[in-house]
Amino acid sequence: MLEEARSRWHPIAAAHDLPFRHVFHGQLLGREFAVWRADDGYVNIWENRCLHRGVRLSIGINDGRELKCQYHGWRYSNRTAGCTYIPAHPADAPARTITNRTFPAVERYGLVWSSEEPLGEVPDVAGLAEGKLLALRGIAVNAPADQVVERLKAYRFQPNGAIDGDAAETLIEAAQDFAVALRSRDGAAETLGVFFVQPADSNRSVIRGVLDRDAEGSAHIAVLRHHNERLSRLRDEAERDMANAPAPAPIEPVYERVSAELAEMPELTAHGRKAALRVTVARKWQTADGIAGFELRPIKGILPTFQPGAHIDVHMPNGEIRQYSITNGPGETDSFVIGVKLERDSKGGSKCMHETVREGDVLAISEPRNNFPLRRDAIKTIFVAGGIGITPLLAMAQALNNQELTHELHYFAQGEEHLAFADRLRALGDALKPHLGFSPDETGAELRRVLTGYRNGMHLYICGPGPMLEAARKIAAEQGWPDSAVHFEYFKNTNKIDDSSSFEVALARSCVTLQVPAGKTILQVMRESGIDVPSSCEQGACGTCMATVIEGEPDHQDVYLNDAERKAGTKIMTCVSRAKSARLVLDI
Repeated sequence: MLEEARSRWHPIAAAHDLPFRHVFHGQLLGREFAVWRADDGYVNIWENRCLHRGVRLSIGINDGRELKCQYHGWRYSNRTAGCTYIPAHPADAPARTITNRTFPAVERYGLVWSSEEPLGEVPDVAGLAEGKLLALRGIAVNAPADQVVERLKAYRFQPNGAIDGDAAETLIEAAQDFAVALRSRDGAAETLGVFFVQPADSNRSVIRGVLDRDAEGSAHIAVLRHHNERLSRLRDEAERDMANAPAPAPIEPVYERVSAELAEMPELTAHGRKAALRVTVARKWQTADGIAGFELRPIKGILPTFQPGAHIDVHMPNGEIRQYSITNGPGETDSFVIGVKLERDSKGGSKCMHETVREGDVLAISEPRNNFPLRRDAIKTIFVAGGIGITPLLAMAQALNNQELTHELHYFAQGEEHLAFADRLRALGDALKPHLGFSPDETGAELRRVLTGYRNGMHLYICGPGPMLEAARKIAAEQGWPDSAVHFEYFKNTNKIDDSSSFEVALARSCVTLQVPAGKTILQVMRESGIDVPSSCEQGACGTCMATVIEGEPDHQDVYLNDAERKAGTKIMTCVSRAKSARLVLDI
């Protein structure tokens, strides 16, 4: 009987239980749920526990796009239930494996339906048509569902049009294991009431009634009061009968174990340049002069969780692979939005996206990777974007804007027509600081003004063309910004790569020693030997293929590491960097 109940759809809340910015505590067959409506209208039904310490998420904070646990501040995204931020590790992007269990949600008849493993569709109920229905207040009853159903068969009520009367005839139209349909008539007045019984636990139920029509004005309040009083009496009678009966044992829900390692260790990504996802181009538009916007929606299911600063690999029809940052704000998880600038010297990437890819096309993309994560613990965050470098910083600014955290977005562009994603920019209000038509000297002077007044706890994020990025990093250092507070992302590696050296690489964890000849990268040699390594841009700009150096001196040729990280010599980009020493030992 319990397994059959788990495969049925049950109402677990009324639509009016889910106002915006609220979290509802639901329960079904012993399992607790955190139920909340995001600002985009999506209804989330999640296991009612934070993956960190098991605290109930139903007491969390719904900010409209993410749900925040009250205990240690872990944040989870709308739709995916994936963790987007861990305050104890502010500089790290949480692994995609840190994802809460979700359950299906369907709104029908003014109720929200779900179950652990429901089969089929929410049942059709004759006489209830979507429209002017009236969902009554849920009445919790400390009694088993089957006994509550039996009592509802004897429930009597007045039709809406004769609510002040007392002569109605109430007939049973249908009765099932968890529902009773009753029709009340008093003269010409007639109302159908369907009363669903939600089996919250073995000895606890919730009556969720729906009437086939609403009442207007003061009559609406009178109808609600009428049923509240009568259903409350039914509840009291049922609980009195149960007072002396032995209480059945509570239903013990089966919880999936979450490994503590998943909450603390970096994610084990799908290796290589794999395109695990298929998306359709739902929309393509000109978002600025020379910049096309693309809205990518999943062909089936939902997209993976991402955090501000994340990028995806797009595998194009011409065989090229390019990386594009996700510009979405927090909780916008029904699609990925990217911006693509048409490069004059395009080798086929941006040209293909602009000229070949059309709305309705299917593209293969990777899961999101984040090697440019956003800290949310800064006393003030300054973003400096140049041209198409706006894309990752726009996602970051929207996240801070949603949390009302102090930030400024300085956007350098040739003119107003070059400002991408104008609608998202407008939503940032006064935090947006456009700088238009500046010469290189004027840009440098403005950056000096913007970057003065560094205080401990401030953070700077830079993305844009190489020369502007280099200038901003240099000015920040002159203004007293430490390396640990300056975060940057290059579009591409413009360094001239010297691959003339040969050396030995020992992979400590794999117990393999390899020879890297001139003309080949460490990454290529590892893959040829069956060592699968994650990568994305493969030009030393994104950081995906980074490895830890245990022994030896790296020859850094990337643009991902900062000066302090290069001097430390403990990290290497295996796609471009090499060895100055005869031997490197890597933690792989």
